[in-house]
Amino acid sequence: MPILIAFAGLPGTGKSTIARLLAREIGAAYLRVDAIEGALRSRDPGRAIGPEGYDIAASLAVSNLEIGRDAIVDCVNPWPLTRDGFRQAARRAHAEFLGVEIVCADAGLHRERLESRTNDLPGVPKLDWAQVVARDYRPWEDADIRIDTSLSTAQEAAQTLASRMRGVVPRR
Repeated sequence: MPILIAFAGLPGTGKSTIARLLAREIGAAYLRVDAIEGALRSRDPGRAIGPEGYDIAASLAVSNLEIGRDAIVDCVNPWPLTRDGFRQAARRAHAEFLGVEIVCADAGLHRERLESRTNDLPGVPKLDWAQVVARDYRPWEDADIRIDTSLSTAQEAAQTLASRMRGVVPRR
């Protein structure tokens, strides 16, 4: 049965790096909400996007799941509402669901990572530390897996997820 793996975490925690590595490792479709939102902003600068990027990612995930391909959604996924949207997408596709929260408990390291990263997406503004810490993000208390990137490399985290994902009892 295919699985939808929904990532969550503040910008700069390492979730995109881990999600890409995991997608390569398991051959999953990789759906990055920042890329979707960047494309929307590039076509219509200044427009309010709201939940559109998340809705598009969920629809693309369903399309992949329905043909039997695992899908990974990479996004901040800040609230129970957004996380439930991906859980519902997995249900629509009769797929499993795995929620993965990425955190970086070392604030100094998190800030350093955020400030040293390059912005690789047109239409996506570079964030500063103040914007990240002010963001309305709610910890994912019932995530299936939580990884602290201050304790492991991105490669180690992706390998941990690849080896554990089928053994975790997903919530549907």
